[in-house]
Amino acid sequence: MFYPIRAIRCLADIEAIEQTPLDALIEPQSTHALFEASARSHGAGVALTFLKTADDDADIERYTYAQLLGKINQTANALHSLGLDRQDTVGIMLPGCPEYHFALWGGETAAIVQPINPLLTVEKISSLLNATGAKVLVAWADRDDASIWGKVAQLTTGIEHVLFVSHTGAVPDATGIRASVQSFSELIARQPADQLLSGRKIQPSDVAAYFHTGGTTGSPKLAAQTHGAQVYTAWASVQMQGLTPSDRTINGYPLFHVAGVLPGSLACFSAGAEVIIPTKELFRNKDVIANFWRLADRHTPTIMSAVPTVLSALSDIDLGGADISSIRYFRTGAAPLSQETARRFKERTGFHVHESLGMTEMTGISTITPPGVHASVGHVGFRTPHARVRIGKMDANGNLTPDEAVAGETGMVLFKSPNLFAGYLGQIERKSYFTDDGWLISGDLGSLSPDGLLKLQGRSKDLIIRSGHNIDPQVIEQALERHPAVKACAAVGAPDRYAGEVPVAYVTLKEGQTADAESLRDFAARHVDEPPARPKYVEILPALPTTNVGKVFKPELRGMAMKRYLEKELATIMQRNQQPASCWPQVRFDEAQGFILRDPQRCLSDTDLQMLAKQTQFTGANIHVEA
Repeated sequence: MFYPIRAIRCLADIEAIEQTPLDALIEPQSTHALFEASARSHGAGVALTFLKTADDDADIERYTYAQLLGKINQTANALHSLGLDRQDTVGIMLPGCPEYHFALWGGETAAIVQPINPLLTVEKISSLLNATGAKVLVAWADRDDASIWGKVAQLTTGIEHVLFVSHTGAVPDATGIRASVQSFSELIARQPADQLLSGRKIQPSDVAAYFHTGGTTGSPKLAAQTHGAQVYTAWASVQMQGLTPSDRTINGYPLFHVAGVLPGSLACFSAGAEVIIPTKELFRNKDVIANFWRLADRHTPTIMSAVPTVLSALSDIDLGGADISSIRYFRTGAAPLSQETARRFKERTGFHVHESLGMTEMTGISTITPPGVHASVGHVGFRTPHARVRIGKMDANGNLTPDEAVAGETGMVLFKSPNLFAGYLGQIERKSYFTDDGWLISGDLGSLSPDGLLKLQGRSKDLIIRSGHNIDPQVIEQALERHPAVKACAAVGAPDRYAGEVPVAYVTLKEGQTADAESLRDFAARHVDEPPARPKYVEILPALPTTNVGKVFKPELRGMAMKRYLEKELATIMQRNQQPASCWPQVRFDEAQGFILRDPQRCLSDTDLQMLAKQTQFTGANIHVEA
């Protein structure tokens, strides 16, 4: 079991820990060894608590560390009995539940786990499972908002065994499923809980998991993580946050995401702390958010972590007399924290929000702001012990150079660390995400202060470049979020033939508030100091597109801006040709295919298409016409 070596408040504390070699600090070689160590030292302590509903007096299900290790062993033995070994993959499609942890850690003990986002399409899920050659799938069989079991029946994969999880006790309809189907709970119940039948000796370099990620370069990929990297992430999180067996957390992150699995769960398990699962739907459950402060009053978490969108939602919930004094530390990550969200959250709760940076490619954690360090918004903390971070200079075109930036200078954030991932699955060139001398190219822009704090300036691909002028979208976002009617904002670059791209903003409004796009654009113009950074237009949306953890999904917004640009150019041609609006082609934009025009009435001539191609050539996107 891991214990904090010393309280970390500055870089000197990290350097003091580094006086001892890492091998002497970390004994466990695998995630299974972590659970064995916690069960030996803290076997009767509570490891996992499952809240069946969002009510503060809800029924709960608890597992001690000894019981959790037993379930992990049983799961690993069950998978071994199905013929899986260290080279094989087991997929997991479950909501938040204890069985997810049994499958995760038991799966890593017997084979390689592949957590799957059940909200993905059947086609995408099939593609991901086929990419790893998964042989076993552990899937939810009860009714849920992702229709998991219905998707399982439609998968086109080489899955040989489907193990279903049901909390109602029902046996699901297996029609259409080509694999053998059996109950997960019944299968593992037949296995011993006190030993591993495989006799496997897990090495730190063995692959533990494949996680689906957008990658440091944006397109979806499968990232391979080793046991050694996951163990280091747990140890480093314990050191940076001072985790002990007296801690507990309500972990609302999805368990197909590294934030929920590694810093959100494994770090706590490695310290003997308690992890609380807030219903199957986790933080997507609106009742959990509405009742969160009463849940905190009853279950007394000491540390918490949530994405900024959740913090924003919690800022709107009155405490209602709830006692939340048990919470000693509140952390955020996965997406940029705005000054307005930080201000509102502190005003509501009294908590300073400590920021962190995590990536799938760094096995869930890169930098952390420790408890007691109250850095300003945008500072995501110190590097972890025995890791390295540096800032690479960028050239005028936004390309990374070999030169290192000085303190305070913005450039590309680069890492070397014991928890670097093993690479992407498939034929993806290593030079696209690693430098020649082995530094991970994070894709984040940032700077280092003289005291070692990392400040992020946004993603390199999110940077808006207007006629060679680099514009940080956060400047626009923070300005607009000060407007009393604005709930959230995201700025992206929109195509412009003269400037290359210009800044535009998409906003959502607070409930009960009104504003129009022009007044918001004028507000931004008054509050954004640099004229080139003032948005050309503002568009009001019912909701901003987000990823599965609540991060604003800017590629979709960029696609909306591309679509709007082509619609404007198309309107000019149609009006010139005196074509009625009823027959104008419909426009959509796809990141992979480019501009797509649906023209069933064939209103566009070859000359028109040539004109559109010329007007969009600078974007690098092709035009495809559908009848």
